[in-house]
Amino acid sequence: MGTVISTVNMKGGVGKTTLTVNIATCLAKHHQKRVLVVDLDSQISATLSLIPPQEFSKVRRNRRTLSYLIDKIVRPNIRRKYGTPDLIQSQVCGISGLELLAGDIELYDEYLVSKKLHEEAVSNSDQDFNQAWDNFEATLVKKILEPVINDYDFIIMDCAPGYNLLTRSGIAASNFYILPARPEPLSLIGIQLLEKRINRLKNNETTQSEQLKNLRLLGIVFVLSAGGLFGRYYKQVMQRIEQDFTPEQVFQQQIPMDVNVAKAVDMFTPAVLAMPNCSGAKAFVNLTEELLKKM
Repeated sequence: MGTVISTVNMKGGVGKTTLTVNIATCLAKHHQKRVLVVDLDSQISATLSLIPPQEFSKVRRNRRTLSYLIDKIVRPNIRRKYGTPDLIQSQVCGISGLELLAGDIELYDEYLVSKKLHEEAVSNSDQDFNQAWDNFEATLVKKILEPVINDYDFIIMDCAPGYNLLTRSGIAASNFYILPARPEPLSLIGIQLLEKRINRLKNNETTQSEQLKNLRLLGIVFVLSAGGLFGRYYKQVMQRIEQDFTPEQVFQQQIPMDVNVAKAVDMFTPAVLAMPNCSGAKAFVNLTEELLKKM
């Protein structure tokens, strides 16, 4: 069974997507792992970091995105042509073993989800609407991954910032989660809020499962912004995070500020492929090796 990892932070702009696609690419390219990237964010940044917009337009036009699979669960009575294996883009970026389940700018219809759960609550006297919602949340992403989970060494999910339905469902389906963080106060608050919410999710009697109880933080990764390496203030913020977590919960490898990583995004290609000799790409290679040692 593949190891499922969520990349998540309550705050946006901390490097979640860049981290996800570069670690996934390193695992496939340098360690010959079979890796699936799942884009759970309607901003589709992970998708567009691995395939160009024109290719995504074709995928979306043919309804071969994550939204199709979510709608399949929300409206099970409608006959469907595709399952999860049919929607996966293989050999993305020309890398054998690197695959993608593309996201979508419209992942699900909130009205249809609420309607489905209301009907379930009305027809089942043993649960109310909140319990129906919790059960749906706990199993949605898990059901999508179930048909393919044995086909991969790693499934890495790029979660949306905040704490929406798909982010919570992605966390519930994971074995581990990674927290990217910039050495800034708001990023620290994002970590603290997320940890509280994950603990609440793990202690929810409705959603409790063996997998969720064993969910664990793989580590915090510092993604440095300008001055992040040398600024005294940034170091103080990093020290505050390190005080709240054990050394094993903070990755030693940090991701330096590197304009080449941003340039790679404009090329719709991970930095480790587009600019393999830049400092950012080398940091991702080292980070991936540290991740494998942790596991």
